[in-house]
Amino acid sequence: MTILITGGTGRTGLKLAHLLSKAGHTILLTSRKGQVPHPFKGVKFDWLDPSTFTNPFNADRAIDRVYVVGPVGVFDTLPHVKPFIDLAVTKGVKRFVVLSASVIPKGGPVAGKVHEYLEKIGVDYAVLRPTLFMENFSTGPVTPNSIRLRNEIGSVAKDGRVAFVSVDDIAKAASDALLVKKSWNTDRYIVGPELLSYDEVAALLSQVLGRKITHKRLTPDESLSIWTTVGGLTVGLAKALIKTQTEIANGAEVAVFENANKIVGKTHLREFFESNPKLWVI
Repeated sequence: MTILITGGTGRTGLKLAHLLSKAGHTILLTSRKGQVPHPFKGVKFDWLDPSTFTNPFNADRAIDRVYVVGPVGVFDTLPHVKPFIDLAVTKGVKRFVVLSASVIPKGGPVAGKVHEYLEKIGVDYAVLRPTLFMENFSTGPVTPNSIRLRNEIGSVAKDGRVAFVSVDDIAKAASDALLVKKSWNTDRYIVGPELLSYDEVAALLSQVLGRKITHKRLTPDESLSIWTTVGGLTVGLAKALIKTQTEIANGAEVAVFENANKIVGKTHLREFFESNPKLWVI
């Protein structure tokens, strides 16, 4: 049987592909251009183009499990993802594993309604709800450049603490959810092994880089300006990100870390920083 990985060239999808391939499983990756890294097999697939939805099943009729990473930058993904789920079920798919986020409950925006739909139709499923990625400090146009150029990490999170999680640990959870004999049929928080405030993150990175990094405490208006101009986000997405950081300030991610319904990753943030110091070279 074959496992289909949507978003196969993305941060979690490609890590998952390597894990599953190393374990001897047959996998098929998707990308919007149909190009995937060697040695994987891939097909063209675009959530915003339903004509591509049959491509995976034309390429491999043995697909029975799917890792779902919905369209990036879309606030309500269900209208795009639902038609594919419905098609996949008719093609023999038995299980869906969906990447969501710690702040998104069942029925909420983005992947929240997909979560709700999968439960409603009664298929085997799992929803991964990771907290903030460690890799957010090293990718994108905002935070890495702020660290490199101004020695700052900006946020509206104040003293709020987060159990930052690595892509490796998210991929491991996805692999487990796809392969476990008895499907979870629920969601799981995916968290890192320790809670850290942004002040503590800045101090940790200072130690690793050997120069002073500070946490700049932004106002919501300052943050909105940065994410829409430098980050290129829409106002709606920028406000959603700011809302997430505001909830961190109010203890939302501490509550996630203390929730029993979680998987705790192995990678510490210091390990991530120590493995990637060149990413923040001035």
